[in-house]
Amino acid sequence: MARSEKAIRFPFIQFLGSGTLILVAAALGIVCGLLDIAAIYSVAEAVGELFIRLLKLVSTPIIFFSVLSTLTGMANLHDAGVLGGRVIRYTLLTTIIAATIALLLFLLINPTGQVDLSTSIAAAELTESHSGYWQYVIEIIPTSFITPFLEGQVISVLFIALVLSLAILNLPIHRRERLQMLFEDLFAAIMKLTAGFLKLLPLAVWAFVTTFIESLARESVGSHLLLYFTCILLANVVQAVVILPLLLASKGISPVQTFQGMAPALTVAFFSKSSSAALPAAMDAAQTRLGISSRVARFSFPLCTTINMNACAGFILITVLFVSMLSGMTFTVAELAAWVVISSIAAVGNAGVPMGCFLLASTLLATMNVPLELMGVILPVYALVDMLESAINVWSDACVTSIVDKETA
Repeated sequence: MARSEKAIRFPFIQFLGSGTLILVAAALGIVCGLLDIAAIYSVAEAVGELFIRLLKLVSTPIIFFSVLSTLTGMANLHDAGVLGGRVIRYTLLTTIIAATIALLLFLLINPTGQVDLSTSIAAAELTESHSGYWQYVIEIIPTSFITPFLEGQVISVLFIALVLSLAILNLPIHRRERLQMLFEDLFAAIMKLTAGFLKLLPLAVWAFVTTFIESLARESVGSHLLLYFTCILLANVVQAVVILPLLLASKGISPVQTFQGMAPALTVAFFSKSSSAALPAAMDAAQTRLGISSRVARFSFPLCTTINMNACAGFILITVLFVSMLSGMTFTVAELAAWVVISSIAAVGNAGVPMGCFLLASTLLATMNVPLELMGVILPVYALVDMLESAINVWSDACVTSIVDKETA
């Protein structure tokens, strides 16, 4: 489908376009956070939680119906395979690059002061870590159609949408067209509901900024944590400011125009700390501001939101190495290289929700029998970078989608 096709338009993009209310809300949030009044902080927490719940309410249906309506509308399995293959190829490429950059920065900065490549981890610990993760991969395939929706298992929902789409594409054309029209209408209804929720964005920005400023006032970072924070921050900056723009430029796409077009969605991702919450705004911005075809945007963004977690890969790698090394573990060069792959796979399986990367890193450390007390110390630091990582994940989604759209135009 050509770039000139008419994209679905939603009124909240005009609402975000001025940015005035959002700037005012952010300024009020800074003031309220500095006031350090318990009652205001409680209200902000409640408002922020309400907004996240509303977006989570629609994020899973958006993924499900968007993939279904897009895939079932394709002419055949070959078209679906080509589009999906391109999205997955660039997703894996950018994620592995992000993990590799994180490893290089970790070795260069050495936040633990204990980098030693001469001693290997015990084989039993590696086996336990791998087996625990493969069990997680197996559990992606649900035993019920309903359970993933009830429990918010986003990647399992995506799996159901993909296999159901493949089955529908093999039905007679008259049955396939009826189902595709149904999914198209359901998707439009969900997006209309989402547009209403996003009208609350200025209020939500006030709440997020208030709680962020209040928590920032209570932070204390030691020398190790400061270097750890520097590793993660630099890994994110290099990926977002250097690698992804270079990838866009290599395909003849303007990084500046792409960033400007995706600004509303990046704002949602930053303040909500959730790439899933930013999904509706990202899809709309791509179509209405960048001119990306709805066929590509409605397939690529839900898929990327589920599996394209560049910042998460870097966070998992740096955090696992940081905590485990401070707990006395050492790694060989081969094992460090293996963690690039493990953290990339783990990031692919991570859900785009607040603290998703933190919880997944904790799980991997637990399977390695590493004490998790230090994760409690890291948590306040992670709260500061979670917003940045969410925005970078959506930025990566936009870059992948823009490239795929140009290659399929």
